Order: sequence, then structure tokens, then C-alpha cells
Amino acid sequence: MTDTINAAYYRGEKTFTVETTTAEPPQAGQVSVRIAYCGICGTDMHVYHGNMDARVGLNRIVGHEMSGTVSAVGADVTTVKVGQKVVVRPLDHCGDCPACDAGHVHICHNLKFLGLDTDGAMQEIWTVPAHTLHGLPDDIRMDHAALIEPVAVACHDVRLSDLQNGEDVLVIGGGPIGALVAMVARDAGGKVVVSEVNPNRLAIMKKLGFDTVNPAEQDLKEEINTRTGNKGADVVFEVSGTQPGVNAMTECAATRARIVMVAIHAKKPEIDMFQFFWRELKLLGARVYEPADYEKAIQIIVSGGVDADTVITDVSPLADIQSAFESLDASPTAMKSLIKVGTDA
Repeated sequence: MTDTINAAYYRGEKTFTVETTTAEPPQAGQVSVRIAYCGICGTDMHVYHGNMDARVGLNRIVGHEMSGTVSAVGADVTTVKVGQKVVVRPLDHCGDCPACDAGHVHICHNLKFLGLDTDGAMQEIWTVPAHTLHGLPDDIRMDHAALIEPVAVACHDVRLSDLQNGEDVLVIGGGPIGALVAMVARDAGGKVVVSEVNPNRLAIMKKLGFDTVNPAEQDLKEEINTRTGNKGADVVFEVSGTQPGVNAMTECAATRARIVMVAIHAKKPEIDMFQFFWRELKLLGARVYEPADYEKAIQIIVSGGVDADTVITDVSPLADIQSAFESLDASPTAMKSLIKVGTDA
């Protein structure tokens, strides 16, 4: 038996169309999830702008920052049950490459990212491998649960940084991921300062309770030194994706600081390698997340460690996905935009 569902297809040239299609029953090892909400990710915006056409094509259902409820399970699936609230960790690994053999399946050499390399969550029923699912508490709000995927990104970044309680933290870039990194770092006990030039984002960071610096108007290095007794930040997260951000990450780092490269840079930045010698710095790459990061993200969302209501700035129905992308592209104030996919969400 198949279900007739609505799905949003990317058609190229900044265009989405909502069409009727069929959802096939899950096969062995698969689970079908009735989607409640799906967030618009920065990567989805890259798709919208046509920057990933070679990868996704012009017939793709995007979306991976989701929440939903199990609607059907395939043969041999015992980890979840129908009716259970879940989120999807949208990574499907090959199981047969050096990274997988070493236990690093999240950076599999042949990794498929669900919602980019396969169809994603901007559809009423999404069928995925059972191993990608994480169960949720029954009382969690489903709009809040749609933040778990990006919060898991932040949890991975903070975990790799080995942040210790009481350490000074600098987050460079106050966009959606920067805001979540700042909140997760604060939840871990860090004393966080956020560097951001956009006044709207600075206002949101202040509303979230963070100490902020606008490096377009203030000397960031001087401000960090003032706040840390000329020590510098023990942990720096580069989330801006800009050359000035890369410059600041070494200028503001304390002796033996850990710098986590969170942003994806469009072109190779210039890095001051002398500072790595001079202060014995560490530079860490961080990509996506592991299962433990998802479980931590669920815990933080449930505990209120992330101010979900402030981060979520707008919600649109699936039928309005085109205008939602257009508005997000033009908005100077939006942080996280959600699509309400399910009519009963």
C-alpha cells in the first residue's frame, strides 16, 4: 500500500514546486517518518542559489533538520516503533572504507548526506535507514525538536574542542550555527564572547545573554585581552567563513588554545601559521556529528540549554516553501526558518 503525499521539489533557478507523489512502504532495514517540521539549513540555501546543482540535480527534495513521528517500519526493524517521536541523523555510510574501518563512519569516504545526495525531509513522509533514527521524549515540542540536527553540529564542535568549565571562549560569527555553538559552549561552562558585525544578529546574541563585540567598530583582539587579563581565548570557534574571521582566530587565541574550524570556506583562507608556533596552538577540523552528539543535542533541547523560541524566527507551511526561501534570502533578521510540513504538526 502506498500513501499519497505532498513534497517540495527543487527545480533549479531558485525555484521549488510542491507536487503530489507517492510514499512507498519501507523496505527491510528502513523506517518511514511522518514529518512535522523541517528547518532551512545554510546548505539548503546553497542549493536554492544553484551552487549545488551538479550534486543534487533538478529533481531533489531537500531538507534534513527535521522532527517527525514513525509511521511504518520495515522488516527486522526493532529499534523504533510506530507512533514514536524521532529525528533523523542524515548520514548513510558505506561501511567499507578506511574511515568506516577506523570507526569514523560520520566522515565516511563515500558518505551519503540524506537530503542532498538522496531525497530529504521536505515531504510529508520520508523513508530512511533505521540506523539514522534517534528517539525523542514524548513531551518534546516538535518545532523545538527540528533544531536537534543543527544543535548536534554545535555539540560536535564543542566536544572536539575539549572545552573545560570556566574557560574563555570566542565564537567568531553570530549566525544560526554560531548562536548554537555559543549556547552549547555556555551550557558546557564556557565564558562566551560572540564576535559579529551584523547589528540584527548582535541584538539576538544580546537577547540570548551573550557578551558581544562588533569588530567593525571595536578592536576585537584588544576587547578579548581586556576580558581575559591579556590571556586570550582558551577556545576559539571560527564560524564566520571569512578571512577577517580567520585572522581573528589566531590573534585572539591564548597560549595552547584550541581553534575549531566550523565554517566551510568558499576559498582557501590565509592562516597565520607563525602564531601556531609562537603560542603552541591547535587547529581542529569539525564536520557534521556522531551519535553521541545527537543524544547530547536532545538533552540540551529538553533541558532548555538552547533558547529555541528565540532561535526560531519564522514558520511557514510546506505550500509556501518558495516564499519562505525568498524571505530568508532577503531577511537581515531571520535566524532559523522552519517549514511546517505536516498538517497536524
